[in-house]
Amino acid sequence: MNETAGSVVVVGATGTMGTAITRSLTKAGVPVVAVGRRRQELDDLAATEPLVEPCIADIGEDAASAALASALSGPVRMAVFAAALPVKGSLDVIEPSALATATNIKVAGMVRMVNGVRERLVEGSRLVAVAGSLGLEPNASAAGPGVANAGLFNLMRQLGLLWGPRGVTTHTLAPGPIDSPRLHDLAATAAEERGVSVEEVLETYTGRTSSGRLPTAEEIAWFVASLLAPEAAALHGAVITLDGGVRHGLV
Repeated sequence: MNETAGSVVVVGATGTMGTAITRSLTKAGVPVVAVGRRRQELDDLAATEPLVEPCIADIGEDAASAALASALSGPVRMAVFAAALPVKGSLDVIEPSALATATNIKVAGMVRMVNGVRERLVEGSRLVAVAGSLGLEPNASAAGPGVANAGLFNLMRQLGLLWGPRGVTTHTLAPGPIDSPRLHDLAATAAEERGVSVEEVLETYTGRTSSGRLPTAEEIAWFVASLLAPEAAALHGAVITLDGGVRHGLV
């Protein structure tokens, strides 16, 4: 595949992570098909990023695949799933059906994205999922993200087995907590449930890193953009940890 040909699809493009990824790509001159549910948010993003083509689709519904497919023309160099979850709270407070909602968005949503771009994937294309450390190391305060991301890790392994022989590489990112408005929302929910301050909860996140700071969305976005390099094919099938040193194990 010509390294400069084609576009990148970003699902969840108007969220904190998705916006950072979109801007990192357009800064490098890469056209982006930005997928989201709300027209105004997509239009606002496109107004500041001329290389953005909005695509209105709810990745939680099967119809999103057709909506995405109809928005594409030419090859897709990379498709990035960066949709965030609306589900918060521990198993003590979460509605059981919310676990299904989380899985529908993160796991089924990834499949919907792949179905939407599959006819546009070519040799050297990338399939990228922004998962999270909670799928690998559960936290009692966040049931939905833990369950959904664990499923997403498994799904990405399956996609790698299917698409790798076709020349399409798969990449799963495990950023861990990042300094973002979403993290503050999760911290507020955990603080209320545990009867402590939000600051105390946030300090526990930072305290688990060996760097003393949380990564930013912009840093994760930089790495996503780097996956467009041909050499990134060597990372096919890998889970890539981008957490500022949260994990301390040797494997």
